[in-house]
Amino acid sequence: MTVGFVMLAHGALQRTADVAKVLSDAGCPLIIHVDARVGEPFDRFKTRVSHLPNVSLAPRLACEWGTWALVQASRDCAETLLRQYPDVSHVYLISGTCLPIKPVPELTRFLADHPDTDFIESVTIGEVPWTKGGLSEERFTLTFPFPWRRRRKLFDLWVEAQRLVGRRRKLPDGLSPHMGSQWWCLTRATLETILNDSRRDEIDRYFKRVWIPDESYFQSLVRLYGRKVESRSLTLSKFDFQGKPHVFYNDHLALLRQTPQFFARKIWPGANQLYRAFLDGRQSVPPLARISPAHIDRTFIQASVRRTRGRPGMVMSGRFPGKDYDSALTAAPYAVFHGFSDVFRDFPRWARLNTGSRTHGHLFAKERVEYFGGQSGFAGAMSSSAALRDYDTRQFLRNLIWNTRGEHQSFLFSPRDSQEITEFLAADRNANISIVTGAWALPLLRSGRSVDEVRKEAAILQQREADFIEILSERRTRARARVWSLAEFLERPLDPLQEIVDSLSGAEQHLLAEMPELKLMVGLPDFLQALRNAGMNPHMAGEVSEDVAAQMPGVARIG
Repeated sequence: MTVGFVMLAHGALQRTADVAKVLSDAGCPLIIHVDARVGEPFDRFKTRVSHLPNVSLAPRLACEWGTWALVQASRDCAETLLRQYPDVSHVYLISGTCLPIKPVPELTRFLADHPDTDFIESVTIGEVPWTKGGLSEERFTLTFPFPWRRRRKLFDLWVEAQRLVGRRRKLPDGLSPHMGSQWWCLTRATLETILNDSRRDEIDRYFKRVWIPDESYFQSLVRLYGRKVESRSLTLSKFDFQGKPHVFYNDHLALLRQTPQFFARKIWPGANQLYRAFLDGRQSVPPLARISPAHIDRTFIQASVRRTRGRPGMVMSGRFPGKDYDSALTAAPYAVFHGFSDVFRDFPRWARLNTGSRTHGHLFAKERVEYFGGQSGFAGAMSSSAALRDYDTRQFLRNLIWNTRGEHQSFLFSPRDSQEITEFLAADRNANISIVTGAWALPLLRSGRSVDEVRKEAAILQQREADFIEILSERRTRARARVWSLAEFLERPLDPLQEIVDSLSGAEQHLLAEMPELKLMVGLPDFLQALRNAGMNPHMAGEVSEDVAAQMPGVARIG
């Protein structure tokens, strides 16, 4: 029982030579095809492998992705291998970036136990989950004379033209289109039958115009001539959501040692640890339990999710979320207190003591970033400069929450702050927003200015607040928001505060014994009425009664 190898190499020839030596030392015949587009490195590669026994170099073709040349190269090499080595019982197709992750004798014993089995992924086109862009059945019924990567516009135009005229090519009689991984291991009997088919010219003419024929030529013909087909590859090869192969690095060593496959593709050329571990026969390998293919699939699915979605709140230039990004926009929950600094004195201190949250001042104040404790900088060397913050307010908040993972954050907000962040807050499912509407009127009340002087400013502040409330009321909003008018809040301030504490601490048994100190509100009802008389309706504040306003200044204690 002898297994021969066909290797298709396109780059990283120094690693291809390393694998070729290991296969040669194991006594396995090997035919190597190097893409004709590879230039100077080929001469050095030829020097390295020319002295290896049982290793031959095939005539070179230019092999562009998705074209017939890949089938031609693998088929020509297989013919040469079978002709030169009559004792070869199986032919194993690998790439130049494949790495043997099991000893070759173990592969030989496995094939001896399955002498008549062809190992090739071969699935009907209706069952293939990875085809994209409508080119599943159409890749067999249309023609594709233009290379997809170099002539994309021509490729697309030709496909659309064929669709318009309703073109459908006729398949060769008896052929059922199948697809699967390019990397297979076929028995000598099956491969010789495919190569010596009396209809070979007809079949070749057909597949020369199929899109990506290296994933369908042998996969379809093996269903005609294979005695026993096991639809799986003996090479571990995984692809991401874009159809690009996953690359294995040094940190995949444990996974590769546990996988049931015999080869892995695609190995990063710089993964020195992997090449030493699997090519150096002197290195002892600790016994590890084999893992199932389903476990490996889950691992790569998780990798694809991490690649496409990232970690919540962790954003980089290569994966910046779009407007409708369906995930938490920040790394952890946080709270926003809108209007509370106008109602209470030193509200951040009270919030920190009663909720355990690190409560900042107005992070989006126009003049500067008001970090906890008045710091000029914060975690991760974040500056208090308003100009730096306003360069990208969304990323500023992302960074703050990311840099303080493990500690709950909260901050004050008001219509006087920069409003650019409001849509982001509404879209973030981690945001817990509490709002006292109309609280902006209190600083104007205490300013000592006349109603005529503050009327225009009051109208601007109210409109900003109303815009924020409208954003929070939209269906796409993911933030959790609670809204009280100033009048509602002042009637029973304890209830909203208790609700806030319960939502942040997660302990409803934590009953408040003290409220934060209220700021002076003498004359609030008269001030609101004066605004109305001046033509500005402070409807966001609600109707504050004289009785309620008279009780407000001072400290309210419970019990």
